[in-house]
Amino acid sequence: MRILVTGGAGFIGSHLCDRLLAEGHSVIAMDNLITGTTRNIEHLVGHERFLFIKHDVTNYLYVEGKLDAILHFASPASPIDYLNYPIQTLKVGSLGTHNVLGLAMAHDARLLLASTSEVYGDPLVHPQTEDYWGNVNPVGPRGCYDEAKRFAEAIVMAYHNVHGVNTRIVRIFNTFGPRMRLDDGRVVPNFVGQALRGEPLTVYGDGSQTRSFCYIDDQVDGLYRLLLSDEHEPVNIGNPYEISILDFAHLINELTDNPGGIVFQDKRIEGDPQTRRPDISKGQRILKWEPKVDIRKGLKRTIEYFKDRV
Repeated sequence: MRILVTGGAGFIGSHLCDRLLAEGHSVIAMDNLITGTTRNIEHLVGHERFLFIKHDVTNYLYVEGKLDAILHFASPASPIDYLNYPIQTLKVGSLGTHNVLGLAMAHDARLLLASTSEVYGDPLVHPQTEDYWGNVNPVGPRGCYDEAKRFAEAIVMAYHNVHGVNTRIVRIFNTFGPRMRLDDGRVVPNFVGQALRGEPLTVYGDGSQTRSFCYIDDQVDGLYRLLLSDEHEPVNIGNPYEISILDFAHLINELTDNPGGIVFQDKRIEGDPQTRRPDISKGQRILKWEPKVDIRKGLKRTIEYFKDRV
């Protein structure tokens, strides 16, 4: 297939480009480089089946030649980024998604939307299943991201139901691995960066809040399986192994031999989820998928990547 990956210079998008090329497809990576970086795809320069286009998908979108599939991964995805770029985040979830849907219609291409576990907000149901409608504050500081993705899901389903566009929706849970930015504000690069500098790890509150971390290789495998499936309703892709932030901090210190310890700060971003764990039974049943990379193994690979960047 000839496939467009919007956000192709980002963390997940660049790994998707690698997987798609490895599977024999031709790939067009599109990115406006607000949060992505060409360093993530520099190893693909000169590849005969790879093309990079610098473009903002919220503007008029045109791709020459045939197009078989679109993976829409363009969006700021970390709290620091979407708090810095709230309007751009809303625009890429609305105008950008509208534009890629039009492109999918024009080329009769299948479309996979990258949605997020943030559509569940600070969940009142645990673990989170795809039929849970969420607990989101639309006017809170995180609302720009949460509601952009919720709108994106709604318009994708509308285009599928009204125009018959061949769509997929993935709800991505916390994912980590090489090519994350050290300064993106998420807990993995925050902790690893502090640990490699020998600093104490900053834990907000008492650290009892939980997350479920999926290694990038497992995430990309689930995404690729979903792309090739016939499932149109949302599917959770993530690792159901749940760990408290405090225990996660201890694990990072252990793996990095960091003597800095842990410091606590009495601060919690409004709307920050207290718990997060995917129910992946739908993905297991439909995609025959489940994560395989142990969190320790994934963290060791990630730590090695960050050692060159601290």
